[in-house]
Amino acid sequence: MAGRPLGLRGRVTVVTITVATLAVIVTGVVSLQLVHQSSLDEARAQLAAQATLLAKLPATTSVTDLNERVTVALGDTEAGTVSAAGQVSGAAAELLPARLLREAARGIKVSTTVRGPRGLTLVEVRKKRGGGSLVLAIPRDSVDAQAQGSLLRIGLALLIGLVVAILAGALLSRWLARPLIGIARTAARIARGERGVPVETTGPAEVVAVADALASLDGALASSEARQREFLLSISHELRTPLTALRGYAEAISDGMVGPADLARVGEVLMAETTRLDHFVADLLELARLEADDFTITPVVVDLGELLRATRDAWLGRATGLGVQLVLETQDVRLRSDPRRLRQIVDGLVENALRVSPEGSSIRIAGWSDASGVAIEVKDGGPGLTAEDAAQAFERGVLRERYRDSRPVGTGLGLSIAARLAARLGGSIRAGTAVSGGAVFTVRLPNSAN
Repeated sequence: MAGRPLGLRGRVTVVTITVATLAVIVTGVVSLQLVHQSSLDEARAQLAAQATLLAKLPATTSVTDLNERVTVALGDTEAGTVSAAGQVSGAAAELLPARLLREAARGIKVSTTVRGPRGLTLVEVRKKRGGGSLVLAIPRDSVDAQAQGSLLRIGLALLIGLVVAILAGALLSRWLARPLIGIARTAARIARGERGVPVETTGPAEVVAVADALASLDGALASSEARQREFLLSISHELRTPLTALRGYAEAISDGMVGPADLARVGEVLMAETTRLDHFVADLLELARLEADDFTITPVVVDLGELLRATRDAWLGRATGLGVQLVLETQDVRLRSDPRRLRQIVDGLVENALRVSPEGSSIRIAGWSDASGVAIEVKDGGPGLTAEDAAQAFERGVLRERYRDSRPVGTGLGLSIAARLAARLGGSIRAGTAVSGGAVFTVRLPNSAN
């Protein structure tokens, strides 16, 4: 079984320790090189200055005296001389190879590093008064030993810095993780179904943004679930009414209470209630298909005028029976879309318009194209919509619940289906109230017949 993944606090701590350790290692290596090189440069400068000073002593000064003087000044340092004739005296001079001995005999200034009995050795040669040269030498080991104190102090400082970085990382991880842990616990409560859970909005700006988003999600879920409950209650009520009628007539027929003379009337009632149920179930299935990922669109070139005329003709009989006039206004417009889905949108809007339009009124069906695309408009002769109605017209069941007791309503799904179909076709739909009264629904689609 895989181990539990490391939490944010642990990760921040690990990252902080890793970064601090790498920084200490890099800083230590660089500091070691810098201190070592600085020590060598300083030792060479002191050796050169001492060589220049001692070279000014009288020519009779012995090598022993020179060794004493340079040891007092520089410590572990050796002296020597090279005469103009090339004679060598002292351990320092004996370190010089033949080429440098010739240069020292001529009094040429030399500043170099040679390998002697004690390893690499710094050598400085200066011309003496009266001829020949003075030679001073100091082993690099001696210089390195003098620099060890500085290196130890630097190492101690880096170690202290590492400890401080680790402590700071632990505190930082606690500061970062505490609000996130609280948010995670809140998210878990929301996932379990709790709503209205308080969200702590403290910590860095990014954490506060996550907390605000979680609070917004909590509110959206609560609102969505409330609408869902209302919708389910509406569905149950809508189904119960025709089912009650069907059951009542079925029981009456079963009990022999319906005579032959009433069978035709009862059959008509049963047919009407069955049609209502079928319409309601069809709307529910269509809505489910629209919200599925495999909903298909088959775009072809569509003659909008022909489609709207076919729609008008299909609804003309019902409109005439209701005493409502259908008015068609359309241009010669072609667009690329799915004609079956487009007809489904217009049918839904016309059916909605017929439901609310009183006898003697008219319904206007119009289609045109302009710079922004293709437009289809259905205007009814009903009571119209308020601004709040227009904003919520395409939410499932909202208008049905609001007006079920004051005006004719359908299943509460038709306008929601129309809005989702328009979106699937790449367009949009808007609701409003016409200047002359009545509600107007405008569908906008892309103007492309390619």
